[in-house]
Amino acid sequence: MSDGQEEARKLSPCVENSHNMTEGMGAEQLKEAANACFKNQDYNRAIELYTKAIELNPSAVYYANRSFAYLKTECFGYALNDASKAISLDSSYVKGYYRRAAAYMSMGKFKLALKDLETVTKARPNDKDAKIKFTECSKIVRQMAFERAIAVDDTKKSVAEAISADLENMVIESDYAGPMLVDGTVTLEFMLSLMETYKAEGKLHRKYAYQILLQVKQMFMTLPSLVEISVPDDSKFTVCGDIHGQFYDLMNIFELNGLPSPTNPYLFNGDFVDRGSFSVECIFVLFGFKLLYPNHFYMARGNHESESMNKMYGFDGEVKAKYTPKMSELFTEVYNWLPLAHLINKKVLAMHGGLFSRDDVTLDDIKKIDRNRQPPEEGLMCELLWSDPQPQPGRSASKRGVGVQFGPDVTKNFLELNGLDYIIRSHEVKSEGYEVAHDGRCITVFSAPNYCDTMGNKGAFITLRGSDMVPQFTTYRAVSHPNVKPMAYASSILSLIC
Repeated sequence: MSDGQEEARKLSPCVENSHNMTEGMGAEQLKEAANACFKNQDYNRAIELYTKAIELNPSAVYYANRSFAYLKTECFGYALNDASKAISLDSSYVKGYYRRAAAYMSMGKFKLALKDLETVTKARPNDKDAKIKFTECSKIVRQMAFERAIAVDDTKKSVAEAISADLENMVIESDYAGPMLVDGTVTLEFMLSLMETYKAEGKLHRKYAYQILLQVKQMFMTLPSLVEISVPDDSKFTVCGDIHGQFYDLMNIFELNGLPSPTNPYLFNGDFVDRGSFSVECIFVLFGFKLLYPNHFYMARGNHESESMNKMYGFDGEVKAKYTPKMSELFTEVYNWLPLAHLINKKVLAMHGGLFSRDDVTLDDIKKIDRNRQPPEEGLMCELLWSDPQPQPGRSASKRGVGVQFGPDVTKNFLELNGLDYIIRSHEVKSEGYEVAHDGRCITVFSAPNYCDTMGNKGAFITLRGSDMVPQFTTYRAVSHPNVKPMAYASSILSLIC
């Protein structure tokens, strides 16, 4: 958080309206206080105040406002429910349809979003903004339909095969001075040069980029959906959470904890890309280290290693801007082969999202998941990528609208069934960069500090020793980066949300 943001928060009516001071306030006063919090990006406090206002007066306006705050905190399921409630209370309230369309699009449900935007344009035929958003969403729906119609069947070449055939014809220009693969092989010298090139805002030649993608795809294809990792008693192992395209913060992790090596192994637990505008740099560094140290560098799929998320939140646009649409298609193929979970010393299970809607899931069930596809909207693969813990026992509907929320009893039962000590997951911003929940059995780690340049959170990583597997946490603040804002390559349709 910048000094200016901090000062604004100090002066904000949001801060002045503490929990005690809201006693006796009317619904409209609570809404105004919540609006002040929202403007200062204190979305969680805004949600609390909107909730109090709704308790006093359940109006469509308050539900729609809370829906917007939920959108900002990526609780898309809750945002959808609130928008729908606003519409049910006042079917003529146009903002409710706007909010619901935004929630649908955030969840990749573009057809449903288009239906709501159509309602808005009919209600406000002269609203130019509504017409633009309707047109943009229509383009996405048509494009998706077109892509399905021309989808490559199993008998035809994959993108990887087509690119492999063309690779020899790709020319390295004589003035190219960046990192070079020798005989197509990633070396430590190449990785050091690559990171320095990226720090200086340089670019890897497309031929080498394609070679890395083709090689890493072949490597991932040989791995099971659940990868087992053995950490010797006298060795350290590091687990990092979401990076989200924050390349310079990734470099800071390596400064703090050392570069990956056979004696300094890492697991990156999903969501390497999207939102941050240096996602290409992040993913090629991570893939490069995977090729360099295949048995000491691990990567798990996150919910953002998917085609629909990449099209919305910037990675697809960034790849197209820095390389080609064909490379974006190849990334989709590569992501489909990323492992879904890692078992460390047979005691700790790491996945991006969380646990399941069933009590009988075993490690063997995870191993058997057919992962070579886009994430489904339900089932074990979906829940590994999308689920979140909750403090209360049992399960509840996901705040994201995908996956489930699971309580401490669910975690306890899963661990006992599978003979595990605890789980490590990522997927959620935490103010300290990590959170220990469920009696120490569910640990969240999030490694993107000051997420999207606005959240003010710390980043963190976990280090374990093979001898005891006790988690140790290192936290850090964001470092500076070139003046390219997060979401610079994101879909224009996100103007519905931002």
